[in-house]
Amino acid sequence: QVRLVESGGGLVQAGGSLRLSCTVSGIIISINTMGWYRQAPGKQRELVAYINSGGSTGYADSVKGRFSISRDNAKNTVYLQMNSLKPDDTAVYFCSFPPPSPYWGQGTQVTVSS
Repeated sequence: QVRLVESGGGLVQAGGSLRLSCTVSGIIISINTMGWYRQAPGKQRELVAYINSGGSTGYADSVKGRFSISRDNAKNTVYLQMNSLKPDDTAVYFCSFPPPSPYWGQGTQVTVSS
């Protein structure tokens, strides 16, 4: 059974930083592409960042240069370091596999105040 548990969200002022974690069980992340997604109220879920099995990463233009995705294979955990946060980054953040993925966690709320 595949399970994803996101954590690390919270309330932060604009310009601040947060580090999100996604602990995965039931599947080995090192041989899979993993992504961080976010969904703001009234908006569609969007891909924020991904890391593939070779360690290559990619980012949405809106977060490039501010966010960094990484993983710890020993802990089967994916991270998202978010710096220089903006109010537009406010959303629920999820980790998952490339679409169409049937596996989603509960997400973690990130709220950035101006």
